[in-house]
Amino acid sequence: MKKTLNIILGILLAITAALMIYAVVAPHPDDPSAYDASVSLNLYWGYFLLVFAIASAIFCAVFGTIKNPASLKLVALSAGLIIVIVGVAYFLAAGHTVNIPDLANNGYFGHTETVITETSVIVTYVAMVAAFLVAVATEVYNAFK
Repeated sequence: MKKTLNIILGILLAITAALMIYAVVAPHPDDPSAYDASVSLNLYWGYFLLVFAIASAIFCAVFGTIKNPASLKLVALSAGLIIVIVGVAYFLAAGHTVNIPDLANNGYFGHTETVITETSVIVTYVAMVAAFLVAVATEVYNAFK
């Protein structure tokens, strides 16, 4: 199983590297609003990887919970923590107005779009800080173990 996962990871990494090289060497139009195939292809690939990562995380969580029902409390705690973080980020974002320029329509995006965007950014920052803190704490713990 581990060998199969390593092969899949290698294939995904090779596709990502090839698409990144394509995006760098492909000719780009001078007009920023013009269609650029290399950028669009990389965006679609990024969306695919995001959906694949989310589906994998959900599958692994469900499979692990089925295998070990005692971990159901930890799954519920994690889900609750995620809901709290997203809820707090949403209310922080909804509490003020941010003007994000809409270049296509020569105006600004509406309040709903800016709240969703800012919520996503706040959740991403919280996730990055949490990942950093967990990595440091794990290394410190392993050093003293």
